[in-house]
Amino acid sequence: MRNKKINKVLVGTVISDKMSKVATVQIEMRKKHPIYKKFVTSNKKVKARNLENKAAIGDKVKMIETRHTSKDVFWKITEILEKVQKG
Repeated sequence: MRNKKINKVLVGTVISDKMSKVATVQIEMRKKHPIYKKFVTSNKKVKARNLENKAAIGDKVKMIETRHTSKDVFWKITEILEKVQKG
């Protein structure tokens, strides 16, 4: 019997959707500093597969880790948690 790999799941905000079928998502991570006990915010940008081009700039999305679909893309948008209001 094989052990099934558990994929990572992240939540982030779409900051660019100019590429076809790919969106750039910014992930905000908050960690407590080990010495100063203050929360430190760090941001990371990743490219995620956006097959139907449903995710727009400002949307909050949930992503799952997958195999590489191209050189930079190894995340896939599974659902849109919050849709941004246009207008």
